[in-house]
Amino acid sequence: MNKKLAFGVLAASLMAVPSVAFVSAQDEVTLTWRTRPDNQAEIDVYTAISADVDARLEGVTLQYQAGGTETDGYQNTLITEFAAGTAPDVFWIPGSDLARFVSEGTVLNLADLAAADANFDGSVFYPQQMEQLMFNPEDGSMEGALWGLPRDASAMALYYNQDLFDAAGVDNPTVQLENGEWNWDTFLETSAAISELGDETYGFGMSNWWGNWELFVNAAGGSYFNADRTACALNSPEVENALTFMRSLYEQEVAVPYGSDVEAPFVAGSVGMFLNGRWATPNLLAQATFNWDVAEVPAGPAGQSNFLFWGAYVVNANTANPEAAWQLMQELTSADVQSQVASLGANFPSRIGEEVLAGVAAEFPELNNAAFTNAMANYAVPEAPLWAGDFGAINWAEGGVESRITAVLSGAEAPADFVATICDVVNAGF
Repeated sequence: MNKKLAFGVLAASLMAVPSVAFVSAQDEVTLTWRTRPDNQAEIDVYTAISADVDARLEGVTLQYQAGGTETDGYQNTLITEFAAGTAPDVFWIPGSDLARFVSEGTVLNLADLAAADANFDGSVFYPQQMEQLMFNPEDGSMEGALWGLPRDASAMALYYNQDLFDAAGVDNPTVQLENGEWNWDTFLETSAAISELGDETYGFGMSNWWGNWELFVNAAGGSYFNADRTACALNSPEVENALTFMRSLYEQEVAVPYGSDVEAPFVAGSVGMFLNGRWATPNLLAQATFNWDVAEVPAGPAGQSNFLFWGAYVVNANTANPEAAWQLMQELTSADVQSQVASLGANFPSRIGEEVLAGVAAEFPELNNAAFTNAMANYAVPEAPLWAGDFGAINWAEGGVESRITAVLSGAEAPADFVATICDVVNAGF
């Protein structure tokens, strides 16, 4: 049968195929699957999930593998294993790496399996994620492709030290947002007020990573790439405006010097606001001894902006058991399993709906979870794979965008010079 997936304005149909023979008791198979856990607690959760799912899947034996924690090392190891024929049947990858793995021919297109499964409903996931997973690079359409299912979701937020806000006599970001006053101007004023508390105290800090500075670029109305992500767009006045504003935070010494560790001084209680994703929550819950919470990011000239970060489970293109792998993926992205993963505090389920979010809120009732979920629902753009170019080479290579951004925010390069020349570098990666 032909099953349609509807995601707001997106309405894409998967191709109809003959019915698929799913695994039965007499077809005993073994599947290996892998994630990239950050710590032993995550390994324990995934190990328990594997055992539970193993017990539910008739005729399937699961073997869970905990991958390495280094981002590039994890992905590169998988690519090496594909060449050797030892890669797992099902594995997690960051959303930004989807194009790389598809172009390498390592990921199975699941469109046929999904179309043959009357119980599959893709609309239960964030539409921003499914749009990326359904993109067909062969013709640029949203038809005939399904590369995986989203495991999780996160957005950026400002972790803030309420004790420092109290000492400086200023309202925290959530109060300012509720009063309609949370924008770049008040953000700078707030950072300055907290910085005045002492020489070793800063109002704000963020790490040197594209997700942080691009958030400001987007909030200014600029963009890293053009609309179809086939060319550079960092040469606009809006980008220069964003860089000039960010640079002012460092010139006025209200932010931890760019490129320095930010999380450690925030945990130590000497930084007022710390920009990071949901994944920073477990460490703060374990380490911070002051009153803290999370808040939404301030609005720039173009309004609030954020990212929807995510990863997906995908299937090895060479798996001997595609039907069993499809069953496993649906188990791993079920509401129950996603809730178990989200209970660690490092992400949110990729499934949408009040019931799912209520479960997460119940796990962390002391936190303003809406700082993340409001962004994901209303103004977060998805972390997207770059189908037409090599994002790694563009962003992190010597002389690439990250090193140039660092030069701008550390005062070594003028924003105007960056804007005038950076697209020569970026466009060479397409």
